[in-house]
Amino acid sequence: MARDTTVTRRGQIVRTTVWHGVRFGDNVVVNAPKELRQTWIFVAHVLNEATGEEWVEVRGGRIGESKGRSFRCELIYPVGAKKGARVVGLSLATAPQLALGEPVSRRSR
Repeated sequence: MARDTTVTRRGQIVRTTVWHGVRFGDNVVVNAPKELRQTWIFVAHVLNEATGEEWVEVRGGRIGESKGRSFRCELIYPVGAKKGARVVGLSLATAPQLALGEPVSRRSR
């Protein structure tokens, strides 16, 4: 079920459920040794406006698990980037997967 709002703000922390072409519930690949063998779903992109730190929250894990984790943005890839036991292409942080004609939102810092 989709959430009503895409941006939630709590003080200096801004959570966005739409980021670089993925939305809440979309499958993503996490390019880390253990996490590459697991299944992950995008939850939110988080920005700490006070420090400038960014990370991506995902949910998933091994079959039957639904644990929440957070990773650096450069470790998150689109689901089609996994080729066997390796990841090819660019991360979502480097190469957003935007549809043609989709407006690019700007973050205010």
